Amino acid sequence: MTGTDQQPVSASLRIDGKDAELEQRLDDELTAFNAAATGAGAPEPLSVRVTDAEGALVGGLTAWVWGSCCAVDMLWVRADQRHAGWGGKLLRAAEEEGARRGCTEVIVSSFTFQAPDFYRGQGYRETGRTEGIPGGHEDVHFHKVLAG
Repeated sequence: MTGTDQQPVSASLRIDGKDAELEQRLDDELTAFNAAATGAGAPEPLSVRVTDAEGALVGGLTAWVWGSCCAVDMLWVRADQRHAGWGGKLLRAAEEEGARRGCTEVIVSSFTFQAPDFYRGQGYRETGRTEGIPGGHEDVHFHKVLAG
């Protein structure tokens, strides 16, 4: 046996639904591992919100910043406000804030039934696709270099 061979511990495996404690532990462990491997530290959350005059949500974007990369998790605009320019405004605001925080690139994914053409129109370049999404769809991966 070499120094890298590991013997499995006696343990039990359990399958559950949502497990907030497990999610937090995995996030903490992977963040520490990734920070040690890259020196980039922990990801920092970023969000952008649009509300109407009554305070109702019109749209929003959630993302994270890690080193020089900004990754968009979710971008959504209320149905009655789609095609009114809010998606582009949300995305540009996130890009600008990412750049302010030192980002030089942005990544995002969109299912083929969502908004891949929107991201192309915002200057994003397709970098790959993942097949096997329900309904015969694909997950389209995008990348954009931010102007320096």
